[in-house]
Amino acid sequence: MKSHLLIVLAVTLLASQVALACPFCSAPSLTLSEQLTQADATVLVKWVDGKSPTEKSAGTTTYSIVQISRGSKETLKVNDKLTVPRYRAGKKDDLFLLFGTKDKEIDWSSPLEVTEVTYQYIVQAPSPESPTAKRLEYFLKFLEFSDQLVSNDAYGEFANAPYEDIVKIKDKMDRAKIAKWVTSKETSPTRMGLYGLLLGLCGNDDDAKMMEKKIEEQVQDFRLGIDGLISGYLLLTGEKGMETIDRSKLRDKKAPFSETYAAMQALRFMWTYGNGRVSKERLRQSMRELLDRPELADLVVADLARWEDWSVQQRLMNLYGQGEYSIPSIKRAIVRYLLTAAKVQPPKAEEPKKEDLKNEDPAAPKPKPEALPASALQARANLEKLREMDPKTVKEAERFFFLQ
Repeated sequence: MKSHLLIVLAVTLLASQVALACPFCSAPSLTLSEQLTQADATVLVKWVDGKSPTEKSAGTTTYSIVQISRGSKETLKVNDKLTVPRYRAGKKDDLFLLFGTKDKEIDWSSPLEVTEVTYQYIVQAPSPESPTAKRLEYFLKFLEFSDQLVSNDAYGEFANAPYEDIVKIKDKMDRAKIAKWVTSKETSPTRMGLYGLLLGLCGNDDDAKMMEKKIEEQVQDFRLGIDGLISGYLLLTGEKGMETIDRSKLRDKKAPFSETYAAMQALRFMWTYGNGRVSKERLRQSMRELLDRPELADLVVADLARWEDWSVQQRLMNLYGQGEYSIPSIKRAIVRYLLTAAKVQPPKAEEPKKEDLKNEDPAAPKPKPEALPASALQARANLEKLREMDPKTVKEAERFFFLQ
C-alpha cells in the first residue's frame, strides 16, 4: 500500500505542475528559445584557451565571439575575446552558446556546447511570442533528431504546450513516423506518453490495434507514458475501446497498480479533452469500476463528485468504515462527496420574456419553486446518519470543504 501511495503522490505532484501543459509529458523546463528571449545577450563562441581551477580560483576560459544573436553590437563584436571566470575544458574551435544577464557588466551563464546545426535550430525557431501552434509545427520536425540537445529541447516545447494547441497541428503530423516511435525500443520511455497522444490524434485503425496490443502487454514494471498511450487509444477508438480498458486495467485485480492508475488518468483526460469521443456517462461507468479498489477509492470518490455522479450514494454508505475502506482518507472523501451532492440545486427556471410579463394576469397563482433534486435530499439524509455515526470525521471533512 505504501508504494501505491508514493506512486499516486508522485503522479499527482507532476500533474499539478503541468496542469496547463501537455497532460502526459514530463515536467516542463525552460527551453532554449525561452533562454534566448530572456537573456540580455547571447553569443556563439569558440573555445580558445583555459586555465584550470586552483584552491584559490575557479579558473578561467577564454572564447572568441563567432556570432552575436542577442545584445549590443557596440559592446560585443565578432572575433572579440571573452574571458569567463570559470574553467571549461574544451578543444580549439569547439562551439559554445553563452547566455548573459546584464548588470554593471554581463554575467555569462555556464557555456552550452553546441554544433553549427544546433545553433541554427535555436536561432531559426519561431519566437515564444509567436502562436503556439506555429511554434509546435516547427519543433515537431525535431522530436527524434539525431542531436540529443535538439530533440530534448523540441520535446520540452511540447511539454510546455497546452493540449488544445497540440491538437491544432494534427494534420501536420507524420502518422507512420510517430507509430514507429511508439513501437521502437529505442524511444525514451519518458516520451511515450506524448507519442501515444500524438498517434491518437493522427492515427488509423491499424495504429489502434497496435496500441491495444501494447496496452494489454502483461507487465509488472512501472511503464512511463502508458497513461498517454491509453488516452491516444481512446481518442482513436472511442467507446469501443473503453471495454478493452475496463477489462484489462480496471476490472482485472491482477493488473499492476500503476497500470490501473494510468487508466484512471486516461479517463480524466477523456473527460476534460475527449470532446465527446466517449460520453460522460460511459466515463462515469468506468470510473465506478474502480470503487472495488480500496487503494484508489478516495481519488475515485472525489472524481465521481466532480463528475456529478450521484448514482453511487447508497454504495458509498455501505462501504463507509468497512474493512479496507475504513481509513480516514476514504471516509473523508465520502463525506465530501455527500456534501457536494447536498448542495446541488434544481435547474433555474427560465426568465419570462418582457412581453409575457406585460400580459401576465396578476391574479394567476405564482409557480412554485422547484424542489431540490432527489439526490440532494438523499445526500442530506445520509449526512445526518454519518453525523450520528462518525461526527469527528464529518466535522473534519466539513472544515476543509472548499467546493462552492
